[in-house]
Amino acid sequence: MTEIDNTDRRLLELLREDGRRTFSDMADIVGLSVAAVKRRVDRLRETGVITGFTTTIDYAKLGWHVEAFTELRYVGTTRVTEIIQTAATIPEVQAIYTIAGDPDALIRLRARDMGHLQQVIDTLRHGGNVTGTKTLIVLGSWTDDSLR
Repeated sequence: MTEIDNTDRRLLELLREDGRRTFSDMADIVGLSVAAVKRRVDRLRETGVITGFTTTIDYAKLGWHVEAFTELRYVGTTRVTEIIQTAATIPEVQAIYTIAGDPDALIRLRARDMGHLQQVIDTLRHGGNVTGTKTLIVLGSWTDDSLR
């Protein structure tokens, strides 16, 4: 486990708010030199605390208006690798979670509209050893960052 202090936590918070924030900007906020901030961020990357930088996309502006979670149930002997393979090649799938209990997996996906969502669900149903699905449509969402 990597030891982090309050300054590291503040740097992580600043990067979470804006992954393109400069070392200079962060140095002014936390009261360190630019070189010290760079060393800390480099250490957080090297130790795996920071796993990468990403872009947040507004999928609705790209025409992908429907977000949903689909529960997948499988034959009891299905391996995790097969569960992942069922959904990994479908472009609408944004995340695959294997979970304990019933169901076996939870898939987060995006679709243009309800007809498109139905096509994606049909594709999932015909993949691998899927024995059942249940889909939950997202009405609104608030992520960790939007709750702060």
